[in-house]
Amino acid sequence: MADQMESPHIGTLNEKPLHASLKAWLAEPGDQFEVRIGRFVADIVRGSQLIEVQTGSTSPLKRKLSSLLKHHAVHLVIPIARQKTIITLNEQGEIVSSRKSPKRGELLDVFHQLVSIRTLLGDANFSVEALLIHVEEIRRPRGKRTRRWKDWEVQERRLVEVLDHATFHHPGDFLVAIPSSLEDPFTTADLARATGRPRRMAQQIAYCLREMGALEAIDRKRNGILYVRNFHC
Repeated sequence: MADQMESPHIGTLNEKPLHASLKAWLAEPGDQFEVRIGRFVADIVRGSQLIEVQTGSTSPLKRKLSSLLKHHAVHLVIPIARQKTIITLNEQGEIVSSRKSPKRGELLDVFHQLVSIRTLLGDANFSVEALLIHVEEIRRPRGKRTRRWKDWEVQERRLVEVLDHATFHHPGDFLVAIPSSLEDPFTTADLARATGRPRRMAQQIAYCLREMGALEAIDRKRNGILYVRNFHC
């Protein structure tokens, strides 16, 4: 590798339970964890590949990924909560309620995170894996309550199970986001109807696919830009 690597266990003391559990689920024999590479720390080093697990917004990760991709193959893992169990604690730390959240994430939700790093998606060294997970969200009363903030805060999130996953190695792989029933050309309004998702989501999908070259804009109509798939990307 082009950058000098230092050995594991850097920055693990403050690691959140969900992040740690996902790393353990991904782990294979021979992996190295928390390895310093130049100015950054890679979650997992597997041979010549770096694996990053991002449980929050990808926006803060853009500078790190841009730097690492200059000399390394990088695999980004993004968890999506397909199922969420909300566990509420009282001030003494005792469980007072447990319920299932009605919100159910889907693989398409990965595009919420990809918008922030859309300029990196066409890089041949970059791949993305979306994990559908069942997660427990532990909530506790907020110490100082105000009108602006809710009465509770999330203490931590815990992995229960990985339910499914999808890996995207090349720009063309992301075209699975476009239903086969949707014919070219199409607008984001057409895409929203075909996927059953809000138009904002369809716009995020189209924006990312266009940036990586998987979609081409061929015209603009009153109802929006016309897109066609690029199967040669």
